[in-house]
Amino acid sequence: MDIQKRASAGTMESSDAYIEIEPGNGALQIQIESVVEKQFGQAIRVAVEDVLKGYGVDNASVHVVDRGALECVIRARVETAVLRGKGEA
Repeated sequence: MDIQKRASAGTMESSDAYIEIEPGNGALQIQIESVVEKQFGQAIRVAVEDVLKGYGVDNASVHVVDRGALECVIRARVETAVLRGKGEA
């Protein structure tokens, strides 16, 4: 599944995550900024990749700004951004 347009989900509030997704340049690129990156950066990346894989997204640029969100929140924000990016939400 291809991302058709730039989309976002979430906020910059504490305990939330802000996700931006846009069409890629032939590959999947994920950039993560997190206040807990040293402790949970890899877990955040795995959660983002898992949601993208579940939707068949393999060509997109994703920017994650995490402010201490739980994994379920990150997954929900990525899912919403993907659906908006493909024009379904």
